[in-house]
Amino acid sequence: MTAPAMLQTHPRTAPGLARILGDEGLRLFFPLAALHAALWPLLWAVVNGFDLPFATAIPPGLWHAHEMILGSFGAALIGFITTAVPEWTDSRRLRGRALYALAGLWATGRVVGLFGADALAWVAAIADTAWLVALPLYVAAVSWRKRSTRQLGVLFWLGSLAAAGSAANIGMALGDADMARTWLHAAGLVFLGLLGLVLARVTVPVTNLVLDPSEASSPYRPHPGRLNLAPGLVAVAVAGDLAGLSPAVSAYLTIAAGAAFLDRVAEAFVGREILRAEILALAGSSLLAGSGLLLVGAARLGAPFPETPALHLALMGGLGLGVLAVFAIAGLFHTGRTLPVPAAARHAFLMLVAAALLRVLPDLGILPPSPGPPHALAALLWAGAFLLWLKAYWPFLSTPRLGDSDRC
Repeated sequence: MTAPAMLQTHPRTAPGLARILGDEGLRLFFPLAALHAALWPLLWAVVNGFDLPFATAIPPGLWHAHEMILGSFGAALIGFITTAVPEWTDSRRLRGRALYALAGLWATGRVVGLFGADALAWVAAIADTAWLVALPLYVAAVSWRKRSTRQLGVLFWLGSLAAAGSAANIGMALGDADMARTWLHAAGLVFLGLLGLVLARVTVPVTNLVLDPSEASSPYRPHPGRLNLAPGLVAVAVAGDLAGLSPAVSAYLTIAAGAAFLDRVAEAFVGREILRAEILALAGSSLLAGSGLLLVGAARLGAPFPETPALHLALMGGLGLGVLAVFAIAGLFHTGRTLPVPAAARHAFLMLVAAALLRVLPDLGILPPSPGPPHALAALLWAGAFLLWLKAYWPFLSTPRLGDSDRC
């Protein structure tokens, strides 16, 4: 038998699904984050009726906040950091066992949080703290090997998240609801700081690609002084909260951070291309995050509504839309594809925004409550957004890399 015939008879075995998903952080963690973000709120709001079977010392609402911040958004963060940092630093990416070890730690906390099992809270605390600490250590190690200081901002926010998340986990494990609430609130704000940092890095290349698909020029060049304004003011707001400043002072600091996010929205006006889904999603993330922070400040100054809907607008709306936008954009580039995002992603963006508004506006007295169980329609739309993205992108993520050119 000739060599060509032998090659045709014995083709190279295609890699298995586990190997494909373990090839890059986003391939493994973006689907995990989407599934958790879709299913957890449905179980919380629709199936369990805002209760958890084994939650005793810690209120179920805190378990819900814990799972959304460290569960859904946590998986998205692991996938983003383990994908983006190797690209930013031109270093070897984490693959295989390292990624699956992180996934195992993350999943351990999610099993405990699914039932609100106070008796196993220490198990969840140890597992979650392990991956929270591993991320800044990983970035620090890569930066040290590359002798680079460009990732100091990322390192600062990851370290802050590790501190806040670990303190929240300890509070949960000790059954100290006040401690857990304080540090979960801080962790949510830290995620908004990370959002501001990521949007500053992602928006520029995406906008330039939209404006000039040939990549021959860079027509979009935002003012460099604004790049870190939003995350910087979020850091000041978090510090003010933890320092115990008066409600009025912390309110104004939060309003300033919200205004910085809204300032980023103004930079999205780049002509008719602003109507592109990629631009609208990134700008909409800043808009919802900034509006939510403004409303948090207003609530602290005596506005006739609580902070809860305002925080949902910032986190569920702003952070949620930002996460979904990164899923949609990075999911194309890192599988050898390019813009525009598919129609399914555009529909997912709309569903997520609708879910956030249906969750928030009734509590603000702007809309009547939705029919059916409280927040059920919002939970269904939120779940639909992430499941729709997953359905559209799973064929991309579950097939082998097209080559070394699939870089974002």
